Amino acid sequence: MKTWCTPLLAAGCLLLAGAARADAPATSAPTTADSSPETQVSDATRAERLLASQIGLRTFTSAGFHPGMVRHIVMFRFLPTITDAQRAEVVRRFMALGQVSRREDGSPVISAIETGAQISGEGVDEGLQQAFLVTFRSEGDRNYYVGRPVVTDPAYFDPAHEAFKKFAAPYIVSVVVFDYALPTTHPQRSAPVRTGRAQVPQQQG
Repeated sequence: MKTWCTPLLAAGCLLLAGAARADAPATSAPTTADSSPETQVSDATRAERLLASQIGLRTFTSAGFHPGMVRHIVMFRFLPTITDAQRAEVVRRFMALGQVSRREDGSPVISAIETGAQISGEGVDEGLQQAFLVTFRSEGDRNYYVGRPVVTDPAYFDPAHEAFKKFAAPYIVSVVVFDYALPTTHPQRSAPVRTGRAQVPQQQG
C-alpha cells in the first residue's frame, strides 16, 4: 500500500489501496507494525481532518468553501514493467476525470486539467514520468475531489476519482502531490499605517 499526500494545503492525497485487477501486475510490499494507513498520515492531513470535523464535511467539501483557484499538481513514477498501453490507459482515465468528476447535482468539480510527460534534462526529476495539473474553483471542490485520506465518508467525496485511484494503484511506484492557491484578484487590506498626521490604509500585493 502506498499513499501520496500534499505537502501544502494538506488535502491532495491519494490512497493507493484498491484491490489489484486481474490484468494488473502483481506487487508486494513488506508489512511492518508501522505501515498501517493511520501511521502514515501526515501532520498536514491530521490538521485538515481536524478542520473538517470542526466545520462539518458538508461545508468542507462544498463548492463555496474558500473560493478561488486552486492548483493540484500530481506527478507519477510508473512501475518499470508497465506497458505503453497500460500507461496510456492510466493517463486517459486521469484526463477523463475532467468530464466525469461531478457532484450529485451534475455540476463539474474540475475547472481545467492538463497533462504531459517529463522532458526536462536537468536531472532532478526524481524518476517522475508524468505530470497532471488540475485546477479547481475552490478549496471545497478540491476537498470533494481528493477525498481520502482527509474525507473518508463516501457521501462527501468524488466516486469517479476514487475509482481511478483503485484502477491506477497497481501501476504506480511513487507519486508527488502539491497543491497551492492562486492569489485573489482583490488586494487585501491590513490595519492602517499610523503616521504623524493621518492614517493611511496599507495595501498588500
